[in-house]
Amino acid sequence: MDFTKSDTAEALSEVATGVFGRDLDTDGQWSAFVDAGLVAAALPESLGGDGLGVADVCSLLREVGRAAAPSPALATLGLAVLPLRHWQGRECDDAVHEILGEIAAGSIVTGALGEPGRPLPDTPETTARESGSGRVVVHGRVQAVPYGAEAARVLVPTDLGVAAVRTDDAALTLTTVANAAGTPEAAIALDGADGVLVARGTQALAEYAQLVTAAVASVADGLVAGATDLTAAHIRDRQQFGKPLATFQAVSQQIADAYVVARTLHLAAASAAWRLGEGLDATDDLDVAAYWLAAEMPQTMRTLHHLHGGLGVDVTYPLHRYSSTAKDLARLVGGADYRLDLLGERCSSN
Repeated sequence: MDFTKSDTAEALSEVATGVFGRDLDTDGQWSAFVDAGLVAAALPESLGGDGLGVADVCSLLREVGRAAAPSPALATLGLAVLPLRHWQGRECDDAVHEILGEIAAGSIVTGALGEPGRPLPDTPETTARESGSGRVVVHGRVQAVPYGAEAARVLVPTDLGVAAVRTDDAALTLTTVANAAGTPEAAIALDGADGVLVARGTQALAEYAQLVTAAVASVADGLVAGATDLTAAHIRDRQQFGKPLATFQAVSQQIADAYVVARTLHLAAASAAWRLGEGLDATDDLDVAAYWLAAEMPQTMRTLHHLHGGLGVDVTYPLHRYSSTAKDLARLVGGADYRLDLLGERCSSN
């Protein structure tokens, strides 16, 4: 594969960098992100979008991570638009088109990343029973739902496939969940909530898990790169005993280790996104990317905090956003032990 960004991805990265570089609050930043056409770029041309592929959308999400931006971009682009675009033209195309149209009109749509004790399960315990005309009645409990309270709909993996439920449904109970970064997250109880199928079958569940994992890995890729750049600038400019910190051997070795983690995560995440976009099997790349973001990313963030000294624990300093978001992403994919177990099972079965 060619890891060179497409011209479109380069242009979008520049636009995203400009948006995140402005002094805006979270709501203002998201509005600017939408107004700049960055959400529309991922939508199909039939809805006025640019029809970006998986690799280009993931490249845009990498810029979201690089800025450690508290934004619904991962929720809407990664957990909703990517899988919905993938299912266009299939059995549930009308429902898919309707929801993509809502996103084009400005709605936030998100997805559930797990059930209690079960991150991205292959066989969800959440059930869906058909009620006619593509509609289903959904029962179950889901968690790890970024921007759940702010979203108009949530994509929910069920035993029948992936269903979309409205968050204002009376049979849906949404509970706000605290996380490390302080960004919106929810757990949802579904007790007969009305939904619509957007993809049917076990294949759709596997596709959903792969696409959202690629999206999370892309944000993590940007997070590590951004935090490493921030730290490199700090140790270059900070003086100790009359010399820049970067000239001390122990410091240079630690920042080099962080760079290795950043490049490895980028390689795995970019390769997975490219393979998914080309219709190739991305299982191995996704397993490696998920393990590295769950195991190596938090450890690297601790090292980068250490290299900042006391400044590294200041919650008003940007590094705090990077490390707290890293903790949340590692949790969303199940944590290091869980990802290692999955990787081990994959290796032993081959």
